[in-house]
Amino acid sequence: MKILVVNAGSSSLKYQVIDGETEERLGKGLIDRIGFTGSGIKQECTDGRKFFCKKDLKNHTEAFSLLMEALLDPENGIISSMSEIKAIGHRVLHSAEDFSESVLVTPEVLRICKKNAPLGALHMPANISCIESCLELTPNTPNVAVFDTSFHLTMPKHAYMYAIKYEDYEKYQLRKYGFHGTSHRFVSGEAIKALGEKANLRIVTCHLGNGSSLAAIKDGKCIDTTMGLTPLEGLVMGTRSGDIDPAAVGYLAEKKNLTTSQVIDYLNKECGFLGLCGYSDCRDIVELYKQGDMKAQIALDLFAYRIKKYIGAYFVALGGLDCIVFTGGIGENSRFARKLIMDGLEVLGVDFDFPKNEIAEKGQFAELSKPSSSVKVLLIPTNEELVIARDSKRIVSELGL
Repeated sequence: MKILVVNAGSSSLKYQVIDGETEERLGKGLIDRIGFTGSGIKQECTDGRKFFCKKDLKNHTEAFSLLMEALLDPENGIISSMSEIKAIGHRVLHSAEDFSESVLVTPEVLRICKKNAPLGALHMPANISCIESCLELTPNTPNVAVFDTSFHLTMPKHAYMYAIKYEDYEKYQLRKYGFHGTSHRFVSGEAIKALGEKANLRIVTCHLGNGSSLAAIKDGKCIDTTMGLTPLEGLVMGTRSGDIDPAAVGYLAEKKNLTTSQVIDYLNKECGFLGLCGYSDCRDIVELYKQGDMKAQIALDLFAYRIKKYIGAYFVALGGLDCIVFTGGIGENSRFARKLIMDGLEVLGVDFDFPKNEIAEKGQFAELSKPSSSVKVLLIPTNEELVIARDSKRIVSELGL
């Protein structure tokens, strides 16, 4: 069973073809600049064959049509017939409170997704448009929606509620949702396997990249996470401010003569690492930090401090801690960032192996704590596409499709 996994952005479409039986990736591709001039596709098969094409694409329907062309290319395609694709799995940003797990796409599911689109205005329209394109161009292939937020729906009310008027929560769905759920779900599951499938394991997963979030997970279920109504809340990120006094929005609007939406845009796109030191890529900031650049040091020290503060809070929320997991672009690849974050966590029972951290292979599974550590520290590469493929296979198999 071959599964096509798609991840639609507002102007992009990433995809992979995964063998549902062996879980091997057969190929991957990227379509960018959808809706702009200069759009095109880059595709690579696992055996090294590549497909490249420049073509202006007006919308996601045209993009998916080009995707099919690339998949079926006689010389450099990934499959020989679209009938080989038994399911199409979609990464969908927002489940709101409607879907606690992945679902087969039906007209009713699409209607609910459109209802929830305002909760994820940047991503949901593209997610929905891509699903509709797939339904139009491959009408006999089941589509599965895998939501980025649904893993966090196990949070208790005291964790996800904001202290606002209760009727506003009910009327506007204003609450903490959390994101990166597919990644947190995958790496926590891998951590549970690595720790021997013990019951009631208490894990903090650290998905660190251009967008970053932590999740507190007990017995495989999320009880809290750092992102909120939107991905803006929580940690310092590449261009996002993370936690900030809500009154700062009004203050900045007045001082900079901006609208509220313009301030939110500013906090999402011009702050974080970029705002603090002029760079958004952690690799650049690490080099500047080592050279003694004051702004780079502030940026990374603030990043590490806030992560440590949340880990400490989640230690209390979980009633102790068995494991910390690093994943994501920074979590998997930046030894320096991991070192900054781990420094000082001895008080929680973490005996971090700093020398081992320095030689850990980037993007490879590793145990980074000493055998004496009561809290294990693991590096686990994330694989959101595999989660989507697994869910898609399970759902179509259970339904006999």
